Amino acid sequence: MAPQRGSPQLVLLFSGKRKSGKDFVTERLRCRLGADVCAVLRLSGPLKEQYAQEHGLNFERLLDASSYKEAHRSDMIRWGEEKRRADPGFFCRKIVEGVSQPVWLVSDTRRVSDVQWFQEAYGPVTQTVRVVASEQSRHQRGWVFMPGVDDAESECGLDNIGGFDWVIENHGDEQQLEEQLDNLLRFIYSRL
Repeated sequence: MAPQRGSPQLVLLFSGKRKSGKDFVTERLRCRLGADVCAVLRLSGPLKEQYAQEHGLNFERLLDASSYKEAHRSDMIRWGEEKRRADPGFFCRKIVEGVSQPVWLVSDTRRVSDVQWFQEAYGPVTQTVRVVASEQSRHQRGWVFMPGVDDAESECGLDNIGGFDWVIENHGDEQQLEEQLDNLLRFIYSRL
């Protein structure tokens, strides 16, 4: 099935643990591909925006890596799960509205239902990318285990699905990371 006019030519679904470097990797790819070719889509964006509206919170502060966001993380996760149970594609549909670039990098895929929605909506142009980092690397980036967060579906939902199309190791070795990104970029360019 070829993508329809206005549909993406490639959708890469990035997943990984907190502080594995998903945003870092997707931003590096976006910079190399250019904003006219590539859009970084964040499932957490519409979730945080809707959550902030319904709870009278500062949306901008929920987007950054602040203690403000961390103070609301557990409640936000619970609220997001309720929304997804009612409509598994709710946040997925919101992030793709009006996106025109041919390459989409979904930087924070966290659940099987997210992967299924994109695979059903965009079929063979969808690829999964797992970003992995050692616990030591994640600790160096500020990760501290949080009960109710790091053992919740939002962090563990894709741990056992296996069979990722791509695995990017991001343990802090810049040369190794660049080689992996070069391989992924070659693949992306082959699809354009």
